[in-house]
Amino acid sequence: MDQYAVIAKDISKAYADVEALNHISFSVKKGELFGLIGPDGAGKSTLFRILTSLLLPGSGSGMVENFDVVKDFKKIRKIIGYMPGRFSLYQDLTVEENLNFYATIFGTTVKENYDLIRDIYVQIEPFKNRLAGKLSGGMKQKLALSCALIHKPDVLFLDEPTTGVDAVSRKEFWEMLKNLQEKGITILVSTPYMDEAGLCDRVALIQKGKILEIDKPHNITKRYSLPLFEVKTSRMYQLAGDLLEYASTQSAFRFGDSIHLSLKNEETSEKEIMDYLTGKEHGQIAIRKIEANIEDCFMWLMNR
Repeated sequence: MDQYAVIAKDISKAYADVEALNHISFSVKKGELFGLIGPDGAGKSTLFRILTSLLLPGSGSGMVENFDVVKDFKKIRKIIGYMPGRFSLYQDLTVEENLNFYATIFGTTVKENYDLIRDIYVQIEPFKNRLAGKLSGGMKQKLALSCALIHKPDVLFLDEPTTGVDAVSRKEFWEMLKNLQEKGITILVSTPYMDEAGLCDRVALIQKGKILEIDKPHNITKRYSLPLFEVKTSRMYQLAGDLLEYASTQSAFRFGDSIHLSLKNEETSEKEIMDYLTGKEHGQIAIRKIEANIEDCFMWLMNR
């Protein structure tokens, strides 16, 4: 029988007339790396603040390691690590001072739990006397993670930890998370980057306060049932509009330097698409059938 580290049950939250969360329910197994995937404004931060006892739910309930997020908030704060989306450490303290400060708050020392943060901290230790406010984005990220881990939490909540950092730092950060997971820590991470979904054990796709789907990433992509093509032409600016006017089109969205075109049925051939675009005065037409990724599935579910 699965043991759960986090359980959200029918959580809703509204700010005035804005419904931030709409009956959110999910559970996270102990030791799992669980991703909450969605764009800005989807409700990710509100949900994390509720689960970390920083915000009261409007309705519903949440449990972290069998403690209620409202009734047992003091106990929860001792067993979780939380890294908010905005850098919130003391910018006028040095790297070392910040780490010692957070260790002291939790009644421990850096030395006592150094094994847990060693692989992360060694990368910023050469800058231990630098003010936190003077660090680069990637270094701030590593310091914030070290501070969130210094008391050896059972559950780690990371709210958009890779937003605004370079691609190399993003890759390094996810490698760190995998290493932490191997040490038995349950990790919940939110991100607007769809490509990071594949690095999680399971994901919840969230949009406008509602969960669209919860499953393993490859199970979600397997359920994409529409024919999907990558399309490029010499007139990319007009391409999406022209494809949306095509009778067989289900959807057409810009993905990087191409358009991902979903069709209503399997009967439409690549030649028919090419003939249609040629008639619309497109040149250098390139069309290839592709497998759906998480972002394709997100757009499909959002518009279903």
